[in-house]
Amino acid sequence: MTHITLAHGNGGHYMRQLIEEIFAAKLGNSVLDASADAATLPALEGELLMSVDGFTVKPLEFPGGNIGSLSIHGTVNDLSVCGAIPRFLSLSAIIEEGLELELLERVISSMADAAKEAGVEIACGDTKVVPKGEGSGVFFTTTGIGVRQPGLSLNMSNIKAGDAILVSGSVGDHGTAIMLAREQFGLKGDIQSDAASVLPLCQALFDLPGLRFMRDPTRGGLATVLHEIHQSTALGIRVKQTQIPVRDPVTSVCEILGYDPMYLACEGRVVAVVDPAESQQALERWRQLPQGKEAQVIGHLDSKTARVVLETEIGGERMLEELEDDPLPRIC
Repeated sequence: MTHITLAHGNGGHYMRQLIEEIFAAKLGNSVLDASADAATLPALEGELLMSVDGFTVKPLEFPGGNIGSLSIHGTVNDLSVCGAIPRFLSLSAIIEEGLELELLERVISSMADAAKEAGVEIACGDTKVVPKGEGSGVFFTTTGIGVRQPGLSLNMSNIKAGDAILVSGSVGDHGTAIMLAREQFGLKGDIQSDAASVLPLCQALFDLPGLRFMRDPTRGGLATVLHEIHQSTALGIRVKQTQIPVRDPVTSVCEILGYDPMYLACEGRVVAVVDPAESQQALERWRQLPQGKEAQVIGHLDSKTARVVLETEIGGERMLEELEDDPLPRIC
């Protein structure tokens, strides 16, 4: 058998074979027991954080990753930017009838590699199969548990006027890579998704007393995170276009297709708000990491501004409006 059939979801021989030969074989670890209905976890000391996310992307494989690695990175990153060390994940897979088994194996292998790299274990899971035409190849939902670092409380309520805003690397890479992978526009390129665990970036800042808040700019990109901060704090935001790292190929694709990289998804970047006195220290720490070599201080919180303002390359100003339409469905 080379493709998923409805029999893979009926609880019988083929379902057991699917779980044992693909999921358990690739994701097996010290806590995963495919024969049990619940996982037994070791006691964790400290305050626990929990996060859940669903993943649907088209195509399932793209330059720099696939839906398997993306589903691990997404939940690991949500825990990391909240100040936690991720420990365990659960996995729910909804698979469409007709999916190639070889493709599913590649995706699960990538998932296993991403989990190992991030230091997390998949503790339990569930699979369902839906009829052809009722899915998009495969959907994943992952729930994560992590341990918050002692004394660390990252929240928008910590943010103050004058605080510096940093971004850990170039923006728009993931959204642009997905656009090119779809081959809908007659464009080709070698842009790679930035999809990765941001745990090392977050850990590098955990002990900074002036670290206020972190967020990974996924759907809606950098501009959406800035608007979330603005709406929560009622403070204005001023960012400089010349300080925001955008790679030339991303800029070129956006100019051709009419997109703005500020609104395109990232899957391996962090936006941090830091006391201005510690912004350079935070920047230096990030730039010492492979993921943070392009990090920049991009702007600050401003009590005199009532909007999110982009200071342009030519010295003008442009209001960054809140995203309303989603031009790129199924990107994360």
